[in-house]
Amino acid sequence: MKRMALCLFVFAFALAGCSQITMLRTKEMKAVGSDVQGGIQRSLDSTVLVLTAQNDSLRQELDSLNALLEKNDFAVKRMQAEMVTLSRRVNDESERNDSRQEEIIYRLDMLLGKSDKILAKKVVVSGAPAPISMDSVEREAEKLVEAEAMFNTARSDYHRGEYKLAYSGFKQVYEQMKTGELAEGSLYWMGLCLMDANQVDKAKTIFNRLVEAYPDGPKTCATLFKLASVYAAEGDVESQKQYLQRILSSKTCSSSGEFEQAAEILQELLESGPQATPTPVTEQP
Repeated sequence: MKRMALCLFVFAFALAGCSQITMLRTKEMKAVGSDVQGGIQRSLDSTVLVLTAQNDSLRQELDSLNALLEKNDFAVKRMQAEMVTLSRRVNDESERNDSRQEEIIYRLDMLLGKSDKILAKKVVVSGAPAPISMDSVEREAEKLVEAEAMFNTARSDYHRGEYKLAYSGFKQVYEQMKTGELAEGSLYWMGLCLMDANQVDKAKTIFNRLVEAYPDGPKTCATLFKLASVYAAEGDVESQKQYLQRILSSKTCSSSGEFEQAAEILQELLESGPQATPTPVTEQP
C-alpha cells in the first residue's frame, strides 16, 4: 500500500514538473516570438525610413531636373528670339542698303542729266563759256554720296574697335544730314560708340534724342531695347520696365524681334515680383 502511494506521489510530482517545464518553454517561446516580431518590425521600420529618404532624394533630383529643363527651354526660346531679331535686322539692313544704292544711282542719273542739259545750254560770252552752277538737286546728290561714304567708313572704324574715330565720323554725317535715315542711323551708332567707350550717360542722352526725333524710325525699336538693357545693367528695374512697355505699346515695334524679346523679359520681371533681378540682353549692332 505504501508502495502504491509512493508511486502515485512520484507520478504526481513528475506530472507537476512536466507541467512547469511546459509552461516555462511556452513562456520562452512567446518571448522568442516577441523578440523575432520586434526585430522584424524594427527591420521594416528601418527599411521604410531608408526608402522614404531615397524617395525624397529622388523627388528633389526630379524637381531639380524639371527646373533645369524649364530654364533651358526659356534659354532656347530667348536664343530663338534673338536669332529672329538678328535675321530681321540683317534683312532690314540689306533692304535699306539696296534702297540707298538705288537712291544714289537715281540721283546720280539726275545729276548727269542736269549736267548734260546745262552743258547744252551754255552761253558763250566773249568767246568763253559761262561758268556752270549746280542746282539744289545736284548738291543734294553729292551730299548724299559723301555722307554715305563717311557713314560706311565710320562703321568700319567701329568694327575695328576705333570707337572715338567712329564716333567722330558718325557725328559728322549727322551734322551734315540733320534729318533722314542716315541721320537717324548716325545717332544710333554714336550711342553704340559711347557705350563701348564706357560713357553710358552720354550714350543714354544720344539714344533718347534719337527716340524723340524719330519715334517711328527704323532704329527706334532697337534703341528702346538698348535703353532697357542699359538700365537693367544698372539695376534700375523700373526704368527697364518702362522702356520695355514703350516697345510693346509702339505700333512700329509690333512686328519687330525686339517686341518678342521685350514681352518675354517683361513677363519674367512681372512674375518675379518686386525683387526681380534685371536680365539685360546683349544685342548686336
